[in-house]
Amino acid sequence: MADHYETLGVSREASPEEIKKAYRRLARQLHPDVNPSEEAADQFKNVTHAYDVLSDPEQRQRYDMGGSQGGAAGFGDIFETFFGGGGFGGAGQRGPRSRSERGDDAMIRVDVSLEDVIFGTQREISVNTAVLCEVCQGSCTQPGTHPVTCDVCGGQGQVQRQVRSLFGNVVTMHPCGSCQGYGTIIEHPCVECAGKGRVRERRTFPIEVPSGIDTGTRLQMRGGGEVGPGGGPNGDLFIEFRVMHHDTFSRDGNDLLCTMQLSMTDAILGAQAKLAGLDGEVEVAVEPGVQSGDMLTIRGRGIQGLRSTTRGDLKIAVQVTTPTKLSNREKDLVRQFASLRKDDAPHLGEFHQGFFGKIRDRFFRQG
Repeated sequence: MADHYETLGVSREASPEEIKKAYRRLARQLHPDVNPSEEAADQFKNVTHAYDVLSDPEQRQRYDMGGSQGGAAGFGDIFETFFGGGGFGGAGQRGPRSRSERGDDAMIRVDVSLEDVIFGTQREISVNTAVLCEVCQGSCTQPGTHPVTCDVCGGQGQVQRQVRSLFGNVVTMHPCGSCQGYGTIIEHPCVECAGKGRVRERRTFPIEVPSGIDTGTRLQMRGGGEVGPGGGPNGDLFIEFRVMHHDTFSRDGNDLLCTMQLSMTDAILGAQAKLAGLDGEVEVAVEPGVQSGDMLTIRGRGIQGLRSTTRGDLKIAVQVTTPTKLSNREKDLVRQFASLRKDDAPHLGEFHQGFFGKIRDRFFRQG
């Protein structure tokens, strides 16, 4: 067996870059597309084999340990006899690998409004992704042409490497460097996709936004991701939602939360109110004597749960507003009211954490 360094025309101290340059120079001279002679084909196989060994640091080290001269047949020959030339590493992949591979998964983030979350909705999204090449339909070749069998590995996608070591000849199988392990070579790649079998394209398609989702909820659309190289099956598309802030309403699970400002007179006498909800008007009955921080619950006017037909509640925290500017007439009437009430004078009462703390507790503790 010829010495690999001599085959490439480099010294044993050659750097990886020098080895690569030598291989490229010889490959340009000996490649079957350039030099169709049988002698050049044999030389090209030897050059490729030498480069496969010397370009791999581990293989080069093992080769150097065995020297460039002959050695007694032994350990490696036993492997060749029993495993058909497998040797160390021969238990890996057998035969050529497919050009068709599964595509990558993709993920996009979609912003939705709180209104969209109540019942769910349908949205259109756009994504820049890989789709099947319409010209070659994933074959990677120009229409009317086909891949040709690699003459280096004979279509096997693998080549044998013989390494001389202290144990004798060790024969291993490695991906063919000429066809990259495919077993075939594409002489006329598709111009549209540059031989990839797929192109990038912006797709627009509808998606279902389920009710009850929250920020961070992810949906998986199987087969919605990128088409694979060589027209391989699509990966999956993951959609992550973000629910946008609303100026009036917030949420606690499937309940909607808001506050309602109420005049002092309505708080005293009670009132009927119509409020603009997220899904239409909401009628609210305010009982006389309602206090700031009291909670009014409207059943079934919250958010429809994820994968459910049951809705949460709308919870309204009351905030009684005190007028800051009164006419003299209004002040007189208030004084008359106060004299009739004869309320206790201002005094210290039980400690409370404050109005907003009270509202918070009622929001999150009231069932």
